[in-house]
Amino acid sequence: MNLVIDVGNTFIKFAVFGRETLEHKVRFKSSHFIAEFKAVKEAYPNLKRAIISSVGNLKADCIELATENIDLITLDAKTKLPFINSYKTPKTLGVDRIALVSASVKEFPKKNVLIIDAGTCVTYDFITDKNEYLGGAISPGIRLRYQTLHNLTANLPLLKTSQPENIIGNTTESAIHSGIVNGIIKEIDGVIDEYRHKYSDLTIILTGGDAKFLSNQLKNSIFANSNFLLEGLNFILEFNSK
Repeated sequence: MNLVIDVGNTFIKFAVFGRETLEHKVRFKSSHFIAEFKAVKEAYPNLKRAIISSVGNLKADCIELATENIDLITLDAKTKLPFINSYKTPKTLGVDRIALVSASVKEFPKKNVLIIDAGTCVTYDFITDKNEYLGGAISPGIRLRYQTLHNLTANLPLLKTSQPENIIGNTTESAIHSGIVNGIIKEIDGVIDEYRHKYSDLTIILTGGDAKFLSNQLKNSIFANSNFLLEGLNFILEFNSK
């Protein structure tokens, strides 16, 4: 069995895979790492392989614990990948983006795929039907937009994410919701349209924390998959175990 460890900026996720089948998933704060790791090892004593993907900070004692009796891969620019990486600065390519592209290779081989990850940032990653990763784009996510409006202005309030009732905001709060939510939806639909204009045979994946909120509002048809990154990490682990 495989253990996938996804270290984010705020939370850590553990996912246990029986080869390709997701058996277990848990999300927790980094301070709970040791307790959660011991719990997953007790529940799944046959764990033999693991992969760590980290965009946050993980303490040395946690990494040391994760290497006990487990073959561990730390995902970085040197890891063998299941696609041709044509990104001009591969050392700066985020491991989360690498995992998402890898998942697309497994799920949609020999397809033009655009992966949209709606989280802290919205990332766009494109891989061709020739299995070549070309790159994409990075823009601020929903919460980052709300926070930026509040932090960089004197009078605008910090609001919780909410679906606007109308394109025309008739209060400051409704105007903020309209600008942010409608703005990000128009951005995503616009990016998809640009890719479709160039690649008519295009598969689109939407994932990340805000995927559910956004998916029903987009005009373009998409595949929404909240576990796409975890599946990609497991595929990289399997790919490096052959």
